Amino acid sequence: MLKATYAIPDLPPKGELETGAVLRATVRAHRHLAELKGRASSIPNQGILIDTLSLQEAKASSEIENIVTTQSELFQTSLFPENPASAAAKEVALYRDALKLGLDRMREQQGLLTNNTIVAMFQILKRTDGGFRETPGTALKNESSGELVYIPPQDGAVVRDLMGRLEAFINNDDACDLDPLVKMAIIHHQFESIHPFPDGNGRIGRIVNVLYLTRQHLLDIPILYLSRFITAKKSEYYRLLQIVRDRGDWEAWLIYMLSAVADTSIETLRLVENIRILMADYKNRIRTEHRRVYSQDLLNSLFRHPYTRIEYIQRELGVTRQTAASYLDELAQAGLLSKHRLGKHNYYINDPLAALFLDPT
Repeated sequence: MLKATYAIPDLPPKGELETGAVLRATVRAHRHLAELKGRASSIPNQGILIDTLSLQEAKASSEIENIVTTQSELFQTSLFPENPASAAAKEVALYRDALKLGLDRMREQQGLLTNNTIVAMFQILKRTDGGFRETPGTALKNESSGELVYIPPQDGAVVRDLMGRLEAFINNDDACDLDPLVKMAIIHHQFESIHPFPDGNGRIGRIVNVLYLTRQHLLDIPILYLSRFITAKKSEYYRLLQIVRDRGDWEAWLIYMLSAVADTSIETLRLVENIRILMADYKNRIRTEHRRVYSQDLLNSLFRHPYTRIEYIQRELGVTRQTAASYLDELAQAGLLSKHRLGKHNYYINDPLAALFLDPT
């Protein structure tokens, strides 16, 4: 049996964690995160942000694991799950479904983020009824060189014990006096080092990040997703994960994760503001130029689903199929949407909104 190459520490880890540099990074991260939380409340329907941004996170998080799809494929698969645009797009959509389940479960359980929920998210993501690793033999290798990088705990009983301790650390707010953002970074490192599942650990670990921020009320809804930052600095992410294991040096890892929170908050804030501006413009144009079709419910639907179909409008507005189709066609003829066809089905794209996700600036 392989021998683990890192002694998983007790939580919280021993030694000085909140150094001067870490505390400075923490202040910056909290400032931008609080600004994002406040600005998000300016969007009339919070579901708009949850649905649209969770898809972007699903795409970015999956890219870290070399599961790559286009935005168009992703939105098309969301519209027509029975006919996914690609296998990669289907797998990305499962990530979004796992995240939604995690949020729903956490809300049902008064904010607790349990191992049962984490396993349920894994089962959705990987379409399995399995759970934590039981069979030895897992080893992590460098993608490029094939070099052995890290051997996580091998024994199933040890994995379960470590995950039990991590669950307690996540949910016990009195266990230590660490800043919650520092604690989030430690939780993420511990989860990735335990590597509890046969596959999908990176993606599940990144879902845990945002659920923990929501649990701590640093966000009202899970809209801060770190995967785009990690994708852009992927080699640094893996290098710093390993430095903690090799040297017990937490500072650089903590600063990396705090920088991810700050920088992603700034980028997401810009995106949320641009969505708000675009939404206000659409509201004014539809209410002024298309009074027959205007309603707040219609506006919300067009921004909740950048790619939409007649059935969505029919369901969300409580109108007939014919009425829903006439609304969408009128807006398409006015240039507010573009109309497309896939097989026997028409669908409509809010092109300016879809463009924002590709370039939030």
